[in-house]
Amino acid sequence: QVHLVESGGGSAQVGKSLSLSCTVSEIPDDSHCLAWFRQRPGRERDRLAEFFPDDGRIYYAADVEGRFSLSRDISGNTEYLRLLMNSLNPDDTAQYFCTARPGVCVDDPTEYPWWGQGTQVTVSS
Repeated sequence: QVHLVESGGGSAQVGKSLSLSCTVSEIPDDSHCLAWFRQRPGRERDRLAEFFPDDGRIYYAADVEGRFSLSRDISGNTEYLRLLMNSLNPDDTAQYFCTARPGVCVDDPTEYPWWGQGTQVTVSS
């Protein structure tokens, strides 16, 4: 059974940094996508960053590119997806979700069958 568990998050002041981690286990498909989405209050769930292990390709949404950094480690059947968030601003306040899907990465959250429980990030001035 696939498990995704997020950790990290919390509160930060504008301009500071936070780090999120996601432990991903038991994905049955060798070719799969790992991604972070976020859902800001009153808005849809948006793709934030993704990692495609097949070729190591990393994607960032335009509003976080240059500020957020995604990395991935692997140990046995467990993968660790980390998101370092720098230069935070109030618009980064959201519930952050780790997710995975078989095959390539896509931007439609309904195409991702496996999700973590989410972790809250709140940025204040």
